Amino acid sequence: MKVTAMIDDDLINEAVKYSNAKTITEAVKVALKEYIANKRLKELSEELKRNPLKFKHTAEEIRSLNRE
Repeated sequence: MKVTAMIDDDLINEAVKYSNAKTITEAVKVALKEYIANKRLKELSEELKRNPLKFKHTAEEIRSLNRE
């Protein structure tokens, strides 16, 4: 998809610098992927806060099973 966007030069230059990208397009792709990954991680973290994982066995029970 082609997109025209007005983005501050300093912001683009910084994105290129930190992403080690060779092109602006590559830098924008890296930045968007990182942004999306961070948002997904935050959503998962919030979900775990609302619904914590529940384990069937305690650590001691698992250790004893592994020793058998």
